[in-house]
This record gives sequence, C-alpha cells and structure tokens, in this order.
Amino acid sequence: MTVRSEAELRGRYDPPLPLIVRKTLDHLDRYCVEFIARSPFVCLGTTSADGSCDVSPRGDPPGFVRVLDAKTLLIPDRKGNNRLDTMGNLLDQAGIGLLFLIPGIEETLRVNGRAEIVDEAALLEPMAVVGKAPKTAMRVEVEEAFIHCGRALKRSQLWDPSLHAERGEVPTIGQWLRDQVDPDAGEQTIIDEAVSQEESGDRGRLY
Repeated sequence: MTVRSEAELRGRYDPPLPLIVRKTLDHLDRYCVEFIARSPFVCLGTTSADGSCDVSPRGDPPGFVRVLDAKTLLIPDRKGNNRLDTMGNLLDQAGIGLLFLIPGIEETLRVNGRAEIVDEAALLEPMAVVGKAPKTAMRVEVEEAFIHCGRALKRSQLWDPSLHAERGEVPTIGQWLRDQVDPDAGEQTIIDEAVSQEESGDRGRLY
C-alpha cells in the first residue's frame, strides 16, 4: 500500500515529543554558531523549478561557513566540477536545506532557509584560502535551525575508524569515469590530473 496523505503517514508513527517541536529556532543561537564554527563539512539540499532535487557536499577548514548574524550565513563556492547544480537550482528556487557535521560528533545541525548568490568582493575576500577567494558565495537567510540527535550516525558507526574502508576497496573517481563514460584522449588527461590531485593532497591545487 502506498501512503498518500499526511494523515495516513502520521497514523503510522507516534506523535513527536513537545520538546522535539519546541527545539526548532528561527535564528542561530550561540550553540548553533559554535557548531558551525567547528564544522568542516556541510551538505546542501536544493530543488529546481521542475521539482528535481540535488544534494551537494561542501568542505573546507572548520568555520568556512561564515555566520554574518543570527539570521544570515555565507557559504563560499569553491573550485569544483562547474556543473553548478546547487547554484542553478537556487536561481529557480531559493529554498535550501543544510546539514552540518563535525568529525567525531554524532549529533548534526540542520538549518533551513532561503539563499541567494552573491559576488561582492567585500564578502568573498575574507573567505580566501591559499590566497584564493571564491568566485561567488551563497547568502542564506535562516528560517529554521535545530540540533539533530545522533541516532543515524550511531547506527552507521560513521566515525568508528575500525570500520573505515581502505582506499583499494572502493574504485577511484578515475576508475569510475574511465568505465562509465569512455573518455576521449583529452578527457583522459583531465581525469588523470584530477586523480593525481586527490592522491597528492596538494591543498593549493584544490582552490
């Protein structure tokens, strides 16, 4: 049976505890600000005008997402694959969902709001890494913020190093691309450079 209404869905679960409902803020308090300052990784969820969805990972040194004030975040857009999935979606639909993680901490921070793309030098230059400022950034107006319990990370044992995969257990991005898209000679050079960059850990080449 397919569940087709909220009433049907709610009927299959217990109601949330009042505390779970009350914990949602419409701004960033000092706990949220401290969590974001310690976070080197955030996932961005967006949707396009036709309803298709995208989740994009972003990572940088801890605190790379700047808190401008209790209602505003600034997320740099670093050098990447230039697909611009997240940015393109934001031009269609401003809604955005953020999930902040801190390595070793099982709780996560969820922030929902609306975003716009900005390119003012005054905003971008303070976010420079290795001397390179991002070309654009996403300015997020916070509508909801709340701490999320650690059950998912506990169940996954995500931070348990004894369960971490060895590099050889999973194909590299170069192997994936070679087998999936049959690149031509020029593209193969790009793939080889990308793999070499990842393996070398040369931070300067990432920005």
